[in-house]
Amino acid sequence: MKQHPCLMFYCQHSLGMGHLIRSLALAKALINRFRVVFLNGGRIPEGIPFPDQIERIDMPPLGMDEAGRLVNLSPGIPLGMVKRVRRNQLQKAFATALPDVLLIELFPFGRKKFAYELLPLLKAARRAQPRPVVVCSLRDILVNHRRDQQRHDDRARWLADRYFDAVLVHSDPAFVRLEHSFKPARNLGTPVFHTGFVVPRKSPSDSMAGEGNAGLVVSAGGGIVGEKLLRCAVEAYPRIREHHAVPMTLITGPFLPESIQGGLEMLGHGLPDLRIVRSVPDLQAVLGNATASISQCGYNTAMDVLRTNVPALFVPFSTQRENEQLRRAQLLASHGIARCLPESRLTPDTLAEAAIQLLDFRPRPHRLDLDGASRTCALICGLLDRVRAGSHDDRVA
Repeated sequence: MKQHPCLMFYCQHSLGMGHLIRSLALAKALINRFRVVFLNGGRIPEGIPFPDQIERIDMPPLGMDEAGRLVNLSPGIPLGMVKRVRRNQLQKAFATALPDVLLIELFPFGRKKFAYELLPLLKAARRAQPRPVVVCSLRDILVNHRRDQQRHDDRARWLADRYFDAVLVHSDPAFVRLEHSFKPARNLGTPVFHTGFVVPRKSPSDSMAGEGNAGLVVSAGGGIVGEKLLRCAVEAYPRIREHHAVPMTLITGPFLPESIQGGLEMLGHGLPDLRIVRSVPDLQAVLGNATASISQCGYNTAMDVLRTNVPALFVPFSTQRENEQLRRAQLLASHGIARCLPESRLTPDTLAEAAIQLLDFRPRPHRLDLDGASRTCALICGLLDRVRAGSHDDRVA
């Protein structure tokens, strides 16, 4: 039996679960053509299944806070030691696997604080004989509101051109392209491919029936930055019920602190038809039977909305630095696919008014390309075939 080529996939999810869920959807598509070694750098919440075919290597977990600071998620171990362990672990994993393809999620367009471990990995890949195909996996929209944005983009362009063979942007180019949020002074020389959006592939056994109509579903991704939306939703619910007798399901997220979870449960105590849960096995299945959705606008939640065509209100997480969700929500609203309430305007009253209007809203049908996982696999296979045919584009040392 012919052995599959090896693909090593580096994924560092930091603030929520979005990068992990998208990367896992890609990994599941890739296992049909590759031996996949998955390098995981963040916390894995309960209920996230990994197929047995994926060889998962868990590094000591690190994360980021809302201010963009590195957070050590390994209690009792100094941050400096965690960083050394991770760097050595990556080097060992690469030397052991000798991958044909090295797939790195987001870097160098983000994850600058992880350059201490990624640059040595990329240099090892350059020295390897034969050299693996090195590919960047990139979401649709990049953060582009940093104080040093031009310097950031120029450095990302330089690193991509020096170390990477291709950049795969998981977006429908008719909706948004890389150049809309990435503007280096010099054009990127590395080939860029827009794959279409990546959504988890459902098997025939997966049911969209859920547990019946969940009513108005309010969700906040992993929950780390969801407190304001969740609290406003509970406070807005009595007014919403005055206009629409619809149940509400609050999905708080596995990373929401316990103290905040308890506070929400106390706040909602006694409200009729209000259900508060930590997480659900499949948000798409829940939204497929919901009356409407209120959520932030991370990549994967947006994909669940697109797949189900549920009436949706996005309240995107947004800070001075983080503007990716806001831009995605505004684009979806401009296409008539959803509605948007900027977080800067979020109060219980504005949310109640927006929710009441949402329950009479009908989203416009869309034709966005949601086949990004299979196209990513085909593109990587094509890149590897060209290298094996002797057309590897060696970067200048």
